[in-house]
Amino acid sequence: MSKKKKTESASTPATVQLEKAGVHYSLVFYSRDRRDEKKEGYGLEGAHNLGMDPHQVFKTLLADSGSEIVVGVVPVSGHLDMKKLAHAAGLKKLEMADPQKAMRVTGYVTGGISPFGQKVRHRTFLDASALSFPQILVSAGKRGASVVIDPHDLVTVCHAGVVDILAQW
Repeated sequence: MSKKKKTESASTPATVQLEKAGVHYSLVFYSRDRRDEKKEGYGLEGAHNLGMDPHQVFKTLLADSGSEIVVGVVPVSGHLDMKKLAHAAGLKKLEMADPQKAMRVTGYVTGGISPFGQKVRHRTFLDASALSFPQILVSAGKRGASVVIDPHDLVTVCHAGVVDILAQW
């Protein structure tokens, strides 16, 4: 794991939004093997490569109601519960957004979608487990880069709802 100061790397729309909001964050970079992206648990491998608790590393997922895109931010150690997310958003049904649509509406490539700096602000919901940590990791807006941030700052900047949206097994 290598940590660099935010001034040492190219900015992304996510880091620009955080800068404008005056939010303290740091960037973490890690190498990714694109061949592994389709494997179940890839996010867990990324957490382990960073030496982080997988419950503290969060993924940004987009869900589509047919008329609205909703963002769910959950730990890489778990799965997003679409029914819980739909209920939190006051919608009848949600399904995972098509990857091409997700890239088009966020301005990011899959595997690098950040809850920050999306082309259009979408309603965002953060899993409540995030608040049990002083800091979490989320994508910085490009593959192989994450921001380390206080989860309360994510809630503030994204106007995110905090709800239980993890699937129970």
